[in-house]
Amino acid sequence: MMGTQRQSRISAGRLARIGVLGAIAAILFYFPEVPVIGFYKLDFSTLPALLGGFAMGPWAGLAIVLIKDLFGLLHSSSAMVGELADFLCSASIVLVASLIYLRHKTFKGALAGMGVGVVVMALIGGLANYYIMIPFYIGQMGFPEEAVIGMMSAVIPAVDSVLKVVLLVTIPFNLLKGVVLCVLTLLMYKRLSGLLHEKK
Repeated sequence: MMGTQRQSRISAGRLARIGVLGAIAAILFYFPEVPVIGFYKLDFSTLPALLGGFAMGPWAGLAIVLIKDLFGLLHSSSAMVGELADFLCSASIVLVASLIYLRHKTFKGALAGMGVGVVVMALIGGLANYYIMIPFYIGQMGFPEEAVIGMMSAVIPAVDSVLKVVLLVTIPFNLLKGVVLCVLTLLMYKRLSGLLHEKK
């Protein structure tokens, strides 16, 4: 009986922390945003999911990402396409990083997980933009392909096609974003450890 009550408390506590981190992530999804290049803006909404994934496991991190993007759907300006792309990118880094850390709970394991996670997120982000986001803006939002390319080539002259937008802008942007998120996670994780973990 005592074991059941304790398990219920643990589950309730975990759900509460997931809910709070999900709410924080939903707020960070829209504020603050740091313009980087063209329509690419750096946001910090995946940070709570990374923290939650390292503290409570990959499925908790995934749940936080899902909460964030479900809230995003309430005021989506991209017919849910932007939220889908964000979910794919955020889920990839959170799942990969926290799965590796779950198997190797050391500082080196955390670094390895984050490193692999950043690379995977950059690749998934590139594919999501090439096959989902950019075609959506061109086909459904009426944004000319030439305008998309021109926006990026104004900063990086070598960009002369959608493929080069992805290779020279999207993937490097996601690498930058992943590194920033991972550095912030490393800086904050120890400080927030008492709040992120279940009380014994």
